[in-house]
Amino acid sequence: MFAERFTRARKASGLSMQALATAVGVSANAIKKYEHGTAMPSSSNLLKLASALEVRTEYFFRPIKVKLEGVEYRKRASTPQKILDRINGDVLDQAERWQELLNFYPDSIKPITPFSLPSTLPDVIDSYEQLEGVATTMRNEWGLGLNPIHDMIDTLESKGVMIICTDVETSKKFDGLAGNINGLPVVVISTAQSGDRQRFTLAHELGHLVLHSRLSEELDEEKACNHFAGAFLLPSTSLIQHLGKSRTQLEAQELYMLKHEYGISMLASLYRASQSGVISHQTQKNMFIWFGKQGWRTQEPGEPYPHEATYLYKQLVYRALSEEYIGISKAAELLGVSLSSFHKERKLEVLNAAATN
Repeated sequence: MFAERFTRARKASGLSMQALATAVGVSANAIKKYEHGTAMPSSSNLLKLASALEVRTEYFFRPIKVKLEGVEYRKRASTPQKILDRINGDVLDQAERWQELLNFYPDSIKPITPFSLPSTLPDVIDSYEQLEGVATTMRNEWGLGLNPIHDMIDTLESKGVMIICTDVETSKKFDGLAGNINGLPVVVISTAQSGDRQRFTLAHELGHLVLHSRLSEELDEEKACNHFAGAFLLPSTSLIQHLGKSRTQLEAQELYMLKHEYGISMLASLYRASQSGVISHQTQKNMFIWFGKQGWRTQEPGEPYPHEATYLYKQLVYRALSEEYIGISKAAELLGVSLSSFHKERKLEVLNAAATN
């Protein structure tokens, strides 16, 4: 157990064996032996290792283990393995806390709704155009109608998808990943991404869950999931209501307003206008080129769409504390904060201090 968890913590920290050895005052060979399970650090070195890796000593011996399966990354081809290792370590650590928390709840209580898909979805999808109807079916089954989805994280969590936000610095080379833990679908997004990009990643990963085993061999799954994501966030009917049925040109301000109403990037709205037949493919291509000249393909103008955050895990920690499934110390541990910090937060002292400043 120790060797596996130690290795994960070291990779998650981004430190090489030599860098960690230098930080704690041991040899790189000693670090190698710890990772291979042929030696154990002394008590004093264990404390130094925990400090250097920014984990508690009990982390190395935590009995709860989870396995992230069926992983699919949304990343750039140039994303270094070191970044992926750090993300993987952070995700597994958060997932273990999730699993430990859920285990405290009685079997008779299901704090998370089991994820399920509508029976009305088609068994086979053999054209990208069909994805418009699939997205509409999902919206209707979930009671979303055609209105903007103001909180994608809350929407997915309420339907049984575990959302994990990672703070690992990725230099914008990672958007998210999807997988499952003990049969529970999991989507991971980066807090470094803009809000509209986070939302598109969430919708894209939902697409993988919805379209899995339904696409014909002629269709590319990544392209299909992108199409589904756009249609889920901004339905064709809503788009046409805003832009009209047929246009020869679009104003950038129109796309900017759609971005802040529907939480979808200007560029994605442009693609949606073409997919919905509002503009021609040539008009879309011309505007895409113009976007590039303005530098908007990498940095869109104006105020960024706000980030989203997950509150479900924290809510369930406080719910478990209130129902006495866990004690105060365990609640603080699950939230990864000191006992004194937790007491202040529990008494809303942090909020009171912020209000007076």
